[in-house]
Amino acid sequence: MAELSFFAGTMDCGKSTLALQMDHNHRARGQVGIIFTRLDRSGEAVLSSRLGLETPAVEVSADLDLWETVVAQLTAGGRVDYLICDEAQFYSPEQIEQLARIVDELDIEVFAFGITSDFRTELFPGSQRLIELADRTQVLQVSALCWCGRRATHNARVVDGVMVVEGEQVVVGDTADPTHEAEVEYEVLCRRHHMRRMNSRAAQAAALSADVLPFDLDACPVPPPA
Repeated sequence: MAELSFFAGTMDCGKSTLALQMDHNHRARGQVGIIFTRLDRSGEAVLSSRLGLETPAVEVSADLDLWETVVAQLTAGGRVDYLICDEAQFYSPEQIEQLARIVDELDIEVFAFGITSDFRTELFPGSQRLIELADRTQVLQVSALCWCGRRATHNARVVDGVMVVEGEQVVVGDTADPTHEAEVEYEVLCRRHHMRRMNSRAAQAAALSADVLPFDLDACPVPPPA
């Protein structure tokens, strides 16, 4: 029986790498699949890993009907054994429901990969619907690390070096805005430092500041220089 599986985690925990590996394993056994992604860091219609691996994919636009896409391929005589759905947090709840329908009515395996919560610690709508509908949700065991060395559990948005907790939910990272006034990056933090709004750059600045009391540095230790 096919299942809707959701592999969740923070950034840097290997979601896209696992998606690429899973696609490779299925293809090596003669199966045929479709890879979907949305807003990948490397650009449109590509699934990429931070390790440098990538493969072409179908870009999931806001109006793409995943059910109709799969049915069209089957109707044309094509074969579909599985779906790889990366960056699933950016899919709409309706698109997640289409994935569930594909599993239930077409008996096609669906493997979805995504971040659960945004930089404000709020669930992405796509991830929330996946948690509600998935046959199984698996938190990836490759732990991303906060700058302090603890396991990272939260994603932080950093604008011009300063962590922010307000703004649009979806902003692609490692870019400047259209006016080139702000650089947007993302960083993974442990809960303690996310709640204290202390990203790695802020921690380094605090360590150099004479105004910071010693016990503040003990609470937020800065890693020794490499």
